[in-house]
Formats: sequence, C-alpha cells, structure tokens
Amino acid sequence: MEKRWNLLCPDEQVVARLQQELGISAILCRILVERGVKTYQDAHEFFRPKLESLHEPFLMKDMDLAVDRIMSAMVQRERILVYGDYDVDGTTAVGCMYRFLCKIYEKDLLDFYIPHRYREGYGVSAQGVDHAIHNGYKLVIALDCGIKSHDLISYAKERGVDFIICDHHLPDDLLPPAVAILNPKQKDCPYPYKELCGCGVGLKLIMAIVRRAGLPDELWMECLELTATAIAADIVPMTGENRVIAYYGLKRTNENPSIALKALMNVSGMKGKVLIQHLVFMIAPRVNAAGRMDDARKVVNLFIENDFDKAAEYAKELHSDNADRKEADLSITKEALSLLREHETVVRRKSTVVYQPHWHKGVVGIVASRLIDHYYRPTIVLTKSGDVVAGSARSIPGFNIYDGLEQCKDLLLGFGGHYFAAGMTMLPENVEAFAARFDEVVEGLLMEHYFTPEIRIDAEVGIADCTRKFYDIVHQMEPFGPDNPQPVLVARGLRDTGHSKIVKDLHLRLVVKQDNSPVITGIGFNLAEKYRIVNSGNPFDVVFTLDENEWQGNVSLQMKIIDIKPTN
Repeated sequence: MEKRWNLLCPDEQVVARLQQELGISAILCRILVERGVKTYQDAHEFFRPKLESLHEPFLMKDMDLAVDRIMSAMVQRERILVYGDYDVDGTTAVGCMYRFLCKIYEKDLLDFYIPHRYREGYGVSAQGVDHAIHNGYKLVIALDCGIKSHDLISYAKERGVDFIICDHHLPDDLLPPAVAILNPKQKDCPYPYKELCGCGVGLKLIMAIVRRAGLPDELWMECLELTATAIAADIVPMTGENRVIAYYGLKRTNENPSIALKALMNVSGMKGKVLIQHLVFMIAPRVNAAGRMDDARKVVNLFIENDFDKAAEYAKELHSDNADRKEADLSITKEALSLLREHETVVRRKSTVVYQPHWHKGVVGIVASRLIDHYYRPTIVLTKSGDVVAGSARSIPGFNIYDGLEQCKDLLLGFGGHYFAAGMTMLPENVEAFAARFDEVVEGLLMEHYFTPEIRIDAEVGIADCTRKFYDIVHQMEPFGPDNPQPVLVARGLRDTGHSKIVKDLHLRLVVKQDNSPVITGIGFNLAEKYRIVNSGNPFDVVFTLDENEWQGNVSLQMKIIDIKPTN
C-alpha cells in the first residue's frame, strides 16, 4: 500500500532558541519542539518527570463528595462493591481500587464485579445493579464506566444503592444521579489535565483518600504499575500526568515488579528492560483476552493475588485465552477478506462493513483493525449477539467514527465510543441500510487523500547523525505513545553496499551507506517487495526509527524500516 510522507516543519526560530539553551543537535530540538518542548524548563520537565508534578486530586470536581461518601460508608460499616469494565483499563482500575480498599477497610464488606461481555455487555449492567441490590451493597464505585448509565443508576438510587462514577468517556448533557462523578471531561470540571484513562481517574480517588486519611503515599504509589499498563493499552495521550504515571509505573516494573506483572511477563516470554511497547503488545493482549474469550473476573483475581504460584496459574489461563483469541481473529480476518474480494462493489466503497452471524463477538474489533491494514478506510465488523447484531468500528486519521455513527443513529439500537474506536448494536434487518448510509457519511466527510496512509516524519537525518549519543537522547524521550511517538526519521540518497537481502521471503535486511558515511544496517518487516528499489543500483530514501540490535553479545544501532522510496 502506497503511503504519503509528511515531513513535519516546526518553527525554526523556536528550534534555534531551544538549541542554544540545551546545547544539543538541531535535529533533536526539532523533535522536541514538535512535542511542545520549547524552553529549557519544558525540557527539564520532559526529561525528568517528577511525581510531585501530579495535580492535587481535590481539584477534580466532586472529589470531596466521593471521599466523604467512602469515609461515611466505612464509618457506617456499609458493604462496598467495586465495579469496572472487562478491558485492560477497567480491570486494572478495579484491581487497584479493590486491593487498596482491602488494606484500609474490612475485606468481608468488600467485593468486586466485572460484567460479562456477552451476557451483560459494556458498562454498568442491569444484572450488575441487581447483584448490588440483592447482596446488600450500599455503595458502588464504578470505574471506567457509568457516565452514560443514567437510567440504571437512577434505578439503583431508588433502591438505596449509591454510585460513585470514575470515568473518562465523554459525558452526555444528562448526567447520572450519582453521589459523585469524577470525570475531568465534564464541562465544569476544573481539573487541569483532561486525558486520564479510567484507571487514572481511579488512581486520583485513591490519592485523595490517602491524603484525607493521612495514610502512607506508598498505598497509591503501588498502583502506578497497573495504571501505566492501562495508559499503554487505552491509547490515551502520552503527555502530562499520563507520561509521569507511565514513567514511574515502568520504573517500578523494571526495579521490583508486582506478582501479577511478573507472572504475565513470564508467560509472555519477556526478558530485559520493560518498555511501553511491551505493555501494549505483550501484556495488554493477554489481559484483554480474558474478557474477549471468557470471563474477565480472573484478571482481577490475578491483580490482587499475593501468592506467586496462584498468580502464575491465572497468568497461564490468560495466556491460553490469548492463544484462542489469536486463532479466532486470524480465522475471521481471513474469512472477511475473502468476502470482500468476492464483491467488487464492496471493495470500491469508501468504508468497510462486513457481517457474518457466526463470528466471535470478542474479536471483531481486532478484525476491524486488521482489515484497515488491507483496505485503508473506516471499518465496521458485525456479528450476531442474541437477537440483535453487534459490532465494533475502527477508524483512520481524519474521520471521527463516533460522529459518523451519530449520523446513522436512527438505524441503531445503541452506540458509544471514541474518535478511532466504537461499538454499536442494530436490528438484523437494518444491516444493509446501515452499511449504505455509513458509506455515504464517510464519502461525504473524507477527502480522497485521507484514504492513503500518512507517515508523519519528525526530522531528516544523515546516517552520520545516527550516533550513540543521538540514540541515547532519543531513548530518554520514552515512554512513547500518542502525542509523544517514537521519533520517525528519514535519510535520503542511500545506496546498497551489495549485502542487502530478503529474509524468509517476507522481510528486508538492509546494509547501506550514504556518501562517505559509516555503513548502517536495517530491518524492514514484511517489506520484501521493496528490495527491487534497494537492488536497482539507484539511490533511495528510507523512513525509519532508530533502534538497538543485539547479536551474539554485540549491541549496535540499526534502522527499523517503515518505508522506502526511490530518491527523486
């Protein structure tokens, strides 16, 4: 698939001032300015994150009310239920909150609840509320959900059950009648940082309780590790508080991992230093797999387990669920691609909507992401769920999938989500009409160039610039994530040394140089088709990230190749 290269152009005057203040290369200063680092003070805060810079939790609207209600419940010896979603953000939030409350309250008066993905669906469920009512819980702390559950929380309130909501999803105009709503995205919430994940909001509540009760800071700091995992998995901006929390969460994982993370690292085969990418691609899929394939309650059991052998057993179950998930999503992706290729009119559309009633509901979101790799456009994968059709949507930059579904809401039973991901339900008889309407919406809103993937390039470099010192400073920009991605570089006019080759018929191994530069190697996964450009005898340009390669005890820098084009 052809890609657009977009070389970013920061203000050169700002770059020059920053270079003068920091005394590092202009290339690095360009990368920093693109991340909002424009002064020495900005750079100091960026490269040296401090827990002291986290905002005061009581700045969040309703935090006083939430802490007062929890303290009152403890004084009155009321039963408290910790409730959360079945994904990484929800289960980590529940794990943190439940474990914390068990240390300061009577365990017999506490429990947690994770809704079943297929029997109950996303968020606060009628079954979950009834469970609280029938088991005598007077207070429910809802994490990573609840902001849109007006009717169910009203129903709970009528029956004497109070809710505290800790959520980060966009609120509707009509808010649930909870005792307290902690959500920095509320229009009238003065909290300075708006991009916390659900677990992050829960962490702020734990911090507030610790401050109010005069408890040791370690009680909230031990939640940093799981909160970092949630930040990584939920694809929230790696800026501000999220970056500070992720930085110190990773630090704890590398220095003294919790029993749960250690067990997950073992089954994942992880070795060496843990980076944010390991949480995204190795830990998070195993945590998510439980809710996709079975019951996510086992995830929280892992997070709160104090015995390593028992934790290892839970981790093995998650690993097994993840293997089943992989098999299901690859099988469905293959079938979906076959369906699309059979229908030429479908391939020509500006969106992808595919439906098969037998597909596994737990993996349709992953399948949607895989289909975008083949047909780069907003994608929805639908399956049967009881008497209705349910599905997951994934989008591309430039198209807000939630707003797109808003324009189709008369054909839907319900929907919710974010800019890039959403879920929906509809009646089976509306599938064809929905697919046609959704395609009209996409075609009306997206200009043609959006259907070509864009590579945002931070800076142009020479191979001679790619030194160990340069790499070490880039490495200090971690943890990487949205709004602070791993720097993408472009080097132009490279030539093959004659030693580049195709590896295993799929991958490209580069051995190249630029004019009189040192030789540098590179690896391009699934880029074997680019070998013709490299082997042509003509110069070529390479877009890449700079990484380390360790081979037989020797560590060297190498390019991790993203794309290759002939030099103009």
